Amino acid sequence: MFAGLLFGRQLFNVAAVGEAIGAFAIFCALSGVVYLVNDVLDRESDRLHPLKALRPIASGALGVRSAEISAAAIACAALAGSIALGWRFAAVAIAYLALQGLYSTLLKHIVIMDVLTIAIGFVLRAVAGAVAVDVEIGHWLLVCTILLALFIALAKRRHEIVMLGGDASSHRPILGEYSPCLLDQMIAVVTASTLIAYIVYTVSPETQEKFGTAWLGLTIPFPLYGIFRYLYLVHRRDGGGSPADLLLTDRPLLVCVALWALAVALIIYRPV
Repeated sequence: MFAGLLFGRQLFNVAAVGEAIGAFAIFCALSGVVYLVNDVLDRESDRLHPLKALRPIASGALGVRSAEISAAAIACAALAGSIALGWRFAAVAIAYLALQGLYSTLLKHIVIMDVLTIAIGFVLRAVAGAVAVDVEIGHWLLVCTILLALFIALAKRRHEIVMLGGDASSHRPILGEYSPCLLDQMIAVVTASTLIAYIVYTVSPETQEKFGTAWLGLTIPFPLYGIFRYLYLVHRRDGGGSPADLLLTDRPLLVCVALWALAVALIIYRPV
């Protein structure tokens, strides 16, 4: 959501920062709606999952009717708020909600389309962040976003299969279409593609001309370490089930992301 703010060089524009925060809050609300709807639809299968069984709807702590009413109310409030940021932002917000609705009801049951839909959802968030602050987001950044999101989605699928073992398909039939070996091959392809895309982006003449500096390539070690660290946590620490928890609880990964953002900001805003 904040990629457009950072790479659009609006980080010190108070109005743009306020709009980006507002866009972030709206998409947090929309994501909450999606989680509520998804948990309502998956409540029976979630009760068979060792971790998801503890979720409010699956555990019975939150009633289905209450969840549905809350989802509708939050969706209406978020979409109404999106109009304040312009019709283009509102259009992206509606597209995001529609895509996630299709995912919850149909696309998550179609092999490969399930992870691609998750990745496209992240791209729409990046687009919304750029639209909110009225900056152009480059095609290379969109490519990097969808590849990185696809990498995380595939790692999440792998974690689910490994954790559930032979019961994976009974919890979610689509998991029966994957195997750890197949997912490892997909992850390998996406990992290489993500790193290559980012490297090409940082050293391309287009990027150098846009930011007036050739030093953005110095940030390449950060995504290298970050992705390899993530793979280490997935394969050796059985992580990847919750990317957000993994980022917030693994200090080396958190430090890597923070240093990358700091390095990018220093280079873009104070070019050598």
